[in-house]
Amino acid sequence: MKEILVQALGGRAFEYAVIPTSALNFVEALYKSCEANLCGNYNRSWSCPPASGTMEDQKRRICAYQNAFVFTTKFDLEDSFDFEGMEKAKNIHDDTTRSIHDVVGRTNPVYGAGGCGVCKPCAYPEPCRFPEKLYSSIESAGINVTDLSRAAGIRYNNGPNTVTYFSMVLFNSPAGGP
Repeated sequence: MKEILVQALGGRAFEYAVIPTSALNFVEALYKSCEANLCGNYNRSWSCPPASGTMEDQKRRICAYQNAFVFTTKFDLEDSFDFEGMEKAKNIHDDTTRSIHDVVGRTNPVYGAGGCGVCKPCAYPEPCRFPEKLYSSIESAGINVTDLSRAAGIRYNNGPNTVTYFSMVLFNSPAGGP
């Protein structure tokens, strides 16, 4: 699976690694920040709570898989206030995540940086217009991305005037595999 994902990324990832899902740190306070609607997507998106499920539901679904393929994209910014650059970088990362989802999303759950973003605005609470393209946010599952980066041996902070986004794909190892 790792080879398939690396090939699908086509050099667009900055860093990537495979970790066991048992290494993921689920943090109730992080999930609660979703409920507090800190990003504005709570109860407004199929890829975020409450539509994506409780933290415990998501933890069960995620930990039903043995491994997570974690990848990042990194972008240089003009300065730390380059919000236009951050938005452009997020769009490119989302495009990369969607392309991975197109390759493996029917059989392997994909989690991205924020919600899926296919539809702007999301159709929620009306039925999802593209359920086959839907993927959830890493943070909406209560996963601490800083801890995820440490577990994967991937840099969370890549220096001043940069932004780094994370996504992951869940998979099981073949019998006898790592």
